[in-house]
Amino acid sequence: MKPSYTAGPDIHVLPSALPVPGLGHQPVHAFLLRAGQPLLVDTGMPVDREAFLDSLWSLIDPADLRWIVVTHDDRDHTGALARVLEAAPRAKVLANAISLTRMSEEFDIPRERSVTANPGSRVKIGDRELGFHRPPTFDSPGTLAVFDHSDGTLYSSDSFGTVVEEIAQEFTDLSEEEFFRGFDVLNRAIAPWTALVDEARFVRPVRELAALRPARLLSAHGPTVRGDAAPRLFDAMARIPALPAWLPDADLDLEAALDAHESPAA
Repeated sequence: MKPSYTAGPDIHVLPSALPVPGLGHQPVHAFLLRAGQPLLVDTGMPVDREAFLDSLWSLIDPADLRWIVVTHDDRDHTGALARVLEAAPRAKVLANAISLTRMSEEFDIPRERSVTANPGSRVKIGDRELGFHRPPTFDSPGTLAVFDHSDGTLYSSDSFGTVVEEIAQEFTDLSEEEFFRGFDVLNRAIAPWTALVDEARFVRPVRELAALRPARLLSAHGPTVRGDAAPRLFDAMARIPALPAWLPDADLDLEAALDAHESPAA
């Protein structure tokens, strides 16, 4: 884990990173919204569980947390979910039914503590309204992007992420060449099926999200992107299906990624 920082008013980033040998680092972020009915978007990696919880509870009293949005069921988004639910008795999980079903293989989430959403759904949370969308690239069928209509923030899950040499908090802290080089790799790696899709159909969710004109775009795997830069990411995403399928180098040592990270938390 790295120190938390803010991406906007009452929006706290809980940042970490996964080393990818030969490519750099993949950011792995969760997000805490403290205003209104406090909401957590994703819960980090298992390897960071204890540090993630320390960082989270330094920002909010567990008794105050009301919602946990799980953008999808992958381990880097659910690493501390069970522990957060245990510590925060008033919190409910908000996720797609597919993700909830898949998570039930590992987590016991009581029915009364879960709320489901589908692409196209809108959910009112106090004075906040969340809209749910299918992001352009994804590696789990339950993946949801979340648009907060109250402040214009788009939480895009895995989509629009990148792999970079050094993790940065802001899009403007990176060279665009480095960001988009990693962008093309990550968004093809998590969705190899993009090489098979009809380009005109693929671009529809890209345009749908672009039409929201987000004030900020927060990917679980990327830096904070402010509104004036977001159109460049939408343009880059629209051309992903025209790129050849990405395959890892045959010499890539994936075990080194584990060696480069700390040991898994108990």
